[in-house]
Amino acid sequence: MTDAAWRKSSRSTEGTSAQCVEVGRLAEVIGVRDSKRPEVGHFTLPRERFAGFVQRIKDDTLDL
Repeated sequence: MTDAAWRKSSRSTEGTSAQCVEVGRLAEVIGVRDSKRPEVGHFTLPRERFAGFVQRIKDDTLDL
């Protein structure tokens, strides 16, 4: 996924304790990674599942 143009969430906070995620879009998948530690890798979701993933985070039903 090195070709992805990563972008930070608009909901990310500023400062040293910021909890930031980035997303990168490719043709078939969406990648998600920690913006502070991109070198540890990312996970991918099919595009059709990404919206459900985001909704579960907003609904606070995802066990983070």
